[in-house]
Amino acid sequence: MSYYASGVKKPSVTRAVLDASALLALLFKEPGAKLVVPHLPGSMLSAINLSEVVSKAVENGLMLEDARRMLSEFPCQIVPFDVDAAYLTASLRAATRPFGLSLGDRACLALALSENVPAVTADQSWAKCDLGVKVIQIR
Repeated sequence: MSYYASGVKKPSVTRAVLDASALLALLFKEPGAKLVVPHLPGSMLSAINLSEVVSKAVENGLMLEDARRMLSEFPCQIVPFDVDAAYLTASLRAATRPFGLSLGDRACLALALSENVPAVTADQSWAKCDLGVKVIQIR
């Protein structure tokens, strides 16, 4: 399965961290999906966000093995959620709590912060958070 239409030139590499919502938009061809494509090459995804994507894919009827196969075709690096990531994610709780950000949201933002790259999301509430992370919204 190719995420680039036949005859369409692949975009240049743009390092970014993908939120689960961005990858789900692409996976299920939701609004904003086309805005995720330029960020795929060189992108990163927290293992926490991978779990969110797989859970939602299975919830929507995909078999676990099919979800694994489909997601393995995306050109993004899965970044383990380690002790340092846990502490950085936890440190964002107070600043993001008024906006209702989840653990997965904070894990994505923490990874973007630690890598000094933008975070790509469909979540509108992230624009209200001032964490020093550039947020690219796809809708």
